[in-house]
Amino acid sequence: MMQIVTFTQGSLQFVDLLPSSAPADGFVWVFVDRDDFSSHLPALQTLAQQVGGSALLDLHCQDLGSATHPSHYDYTSVYDLVIFRRLITASEADKDTASELQTVHQEKTKYSLLRKRKVGPPVFRRVNTRAVGFAQFDKLLISVHPTGCYTAKTFVERYLADAVQQEHATNAIAIALLARSRLPVSPADLMLRMINMMVDSYLDLRKDLTAQLDHWQQELLNPRSHFTNWSALMTARNELHVLEDLCEEQHDAMQEWLDTMREQSATLIKLTSQAEHDGLVARARDVVEHIERVVHHVRRLEHTAESAIQIHFGAQSNRTNDIMRTLTALTAIFLPLNLITGFFGMNFDTFPMIRHPNGLWWTLAFMVFIAIVLGIVFWRKRYIARTGR
Repeated sequence: MMQIVTFTQGSLQFVDLLPSSAPADGFVWVFVDRDDFSSHLPALQTLAQQVGGSALLDLHCQDLGSATHPSHYDYTSVYDLVIFRRLITASEADKDTASELQTVHQEKTKYSLLRKRKVGPPVFRRVNTRAVGFAQFDKLLISVHPTGCYTAKTFVERYLADAVQQEHATNAIAIALLARSRLPVSPADLMLRMINMMVDSYLDLRKDLTAQLDHWQQELLNPRSHFTNWSALMTARNELHVLEDLCEEQHDAMQEWLDTMREQSATLIKLTSQAEHDGLVARARDVVEHIERVVHHVRRLEHTAESAIQIHFGAQSNRTNDIMRTLTALTAIFLPLNLITGFFGMNFDTFPMIRHPNGLWWTLAFMVFIAIVLGIVFWRKRYIARTGR
């Protein structure tokens, strides 16, 4: 699928054919599904040459068509290339799981491997990404999205609604309402808006990850629980490392884009107004700050997981020490009792009290007295006192 939208000053229009030139006071946005990118590539190259001023490099075409390319930034003298990896949605995660299960059903020998890889709650299955590519010219934006991309779908539906509203606008009030929709003023502005929406999905995922880790932390710190889901916890920790690496790649790509735009600020101000340039810089800084927030939250989640594991094993060690201390105190109590019974077990005829009629009861009373005294001493020294749960 390919959608073509032309933006002008305060208005937009969906068109069926690729334009041969950009509007004088606007730009063109072309949205393409990655599955159809190769079939539309000749037409897109012609569009890039006529509207953008230069065809896309073959290497950049490969980057745009690749579904596994990491977040990346590159540029030429005519256009900028940005690859940004967005999180998959819950529906996409379910589709991936169903597809893998179907593959496993066909190849049952791989079932155990899939189980090991898919251990854990469903929220961590969303720590997976799809690549979205942007080729940003001065008057043209070409974006390549995965099939069914929610980001592109959201923007297309939003601008389609604006186009319908504009078509039926017959008075000044309706036109003013449309003007307040704040259409993008440049290809860079539109690209940053879409990237900002992708970054916000990371912030939304943070809430679910935090809730899951808090649940595990409470279970780990509960002395009466027997936590056995270690494989899921290890998988979660590995997924958090992957998420941190993804966010750092995104941060590097967007920071390079922002630095390049600042270096070319003099040229850009000639093409746009100072206010538009300042707005782009502010929006780009906002995107970078959002990514930094995501990185900070991910690292904090990693620290939470590590701390929960360390606290759990520390608590286990303390409980083991309590048990060993109690057993040692009991051993110390019964040691003199064993010594006394050992004396009476010797083969001596003249042992004191061995033939006394109350010798057994006096010996038992003495042993009980020793046990009580030692028990009181150990209790006061908290050797056998119960620790708080």
